[in-house]
Amino acid sequence: MFLQKAEEFLRASVRADEAGDQDAVMLASIQAAIAANDAVCVALLGKRSTDQDHQRAVDLLESVGDRAPGVGPRAGQLRALLKKKNLVEYEARRASAAEARDALERATRFLTWAREVVGHAAS
Repeated sequence: MFLQKAEEFLRASVRADEAGDQDAVMLASIQAAIAANDAVCVALLGKRSTDQDHQRAVDLLESVGDRAPGVGPRAGQLRALLKKKNLVEYEARRASAAEARDALERATRFLTWAREVVGHAAS
């Protein structure tokens, strides 16, 4: 379920990118990564973070440890995306094209990794 949500958010991010809607690209990319993180945590730990502070979701991901390859770098990618969440949701400044592109690329890499981890856990 969470992986499908992540896929949907990523598709929305791509469509927003095609339309030049940088704030929407960033927000959808961030949501895609959060949902992908939930998918990994549920697959490997049987739970996801429900804390309002999304950094706790990254902490939960890091607790996966060696159950999945590359957890450290992926946690770093998610933290970098989450740092941008307040920018796009609450600040008056608009996201730049470079920030939007970076968010989409990070979310795409994170989701690619999550698909592999969840697929491996299911087999």
